[in-house]
Amino acid sequence: MRILLINKFLHPNGGSETYIFKLGEHLQKKGHEVQYFGMEHPERCVGNHIDSYTENMDFHNGNIFSKITYPIKTIYSKEARKKLRLVLDDFKPDVCHLNNFNYQLTPSIILEIVKWRNDNNRECKIIYTAHDYKLVCPNYMLNNPVTHKNCEKCLNGHYINCFKNKCIHSSYAKSLIGALEAEFWKSKKVYQYIDTIICCSDFMKQKLDSNPLFVNKTIVMHNFATKIEWKEVLKKDYVVYFGRFSEEKGINTLLEVCKSLPNIQFVFAGTGPLENRINQIKNIKNVGFKSGNDLEKLIREARFSVYPSEWYENCPFSVIESQMYGTPVIGANIGGIPELIQINQTGELFKSGNTDDLKDKINKLWNNKGLCEKYSHNCKNTKFDTIESYYKKLMKIYQRN
Repeated sequence: MRILLINKFLHPNGGSETYIFKLGEHLQKKGHEVQYFGMEHPERCVGNHIDSYTENMDFHNGNIFSKITYPIKTIYSKEARKKLRLVLDDFKPDVCHLNNFNYQLTPSIILEIVKWRNDNNRECKIIYTAHDYKLVCPNYMLNNPVTHKNCEKCLNGHYINCFKNKCIHSSYAKSLIGALEAEFWKSKKVYQYIDTIICCSDFMKQKLDSNPLFVNKTIVMHNFATKIEWKEVLKKDYVVYFGRFSEEKGINTLLEVCKSLPNIQFVFAGTGPLENRINQIKNIKNVGFKSGNDLEKLIREARFSVYPSEWYENCPFSVIESQMYGTPVIGANIGGIPELIQINQTGELFKSGNTDDLKDKINKLWNNKGLCEKYSHNCKNTKFDTIESYYKKLMKIYQRN
């Protein structure tokens, strides 16, 4: 098959990019032709044969003219349609697999795929992997940055709430653009042309299904994980948190618990705006951002990890990775997190944002080494999709009539 992977960033930038790079590599190994479409960038590492990409849009460092024109370009992009059409005419894909495309590429690319199909009398599936809640929430997260609380006011298509509540970067101007963009494409019914929407959690599927248009299109496929060699290691006396140091990740709640448990050593690995608060707590060792073997060692040797998020997490790889390294997880009972932890087997759940419940769960595992060892051993049998099993499911979607 000829598969065109579409994503606004074609350089390492986050989870969706890791997803498309690994998926594209595996598709090629299986004998499929794969090309990519998105923005040009100095660090772009994948592409298409005719080098057709849109101009890089930098919302933070663009010139004055760019910043004036960006509001229009983030709603509809003639450039994206024109550049994509060149790729479609050259590559003639059987599948266009969309990922993150809003604002920089815009949903106008969907209209161009449909037009190309009709002009050439071709069949070409349009598949979309939802990495966030953008189809039902203009700010992606179902979370208000002003109040730092989860918000579902736009789920019924009332996108004016985005503007009223300054949901995009706490800005009325940016929120207005986001609301207008969502209303515009709702009126055009552009998302009706997507054949299948892949959701990385049951929770995400439930939220997307709040829009009747998506009910018969959504399917759940948890993120795939790289197969990790099982090792028996000597656990050390610390609890680990690894990830972003930010409010929506539940860091403030975790810090309150850490202060109330001075006899427990916590190790934090990451970066973020709350780093100064973390550094002020005596029983927290901040080791900064870690990756590769250093991060693996840190996770493997921890008694257990904590994932205290307070926003609607989708399918956090941190929770999967911890268990695959043989480390139990205490996770917040929110979003897609509960789908990844076997309670009383590989970890525990606590009520998100509740310091007392989190403290009780940490004490439960810290004060019972035998229970920790049992949970760690159970992690050995935890099953997550590998890239191969994920690929097999994906091919059924690609080939579905």
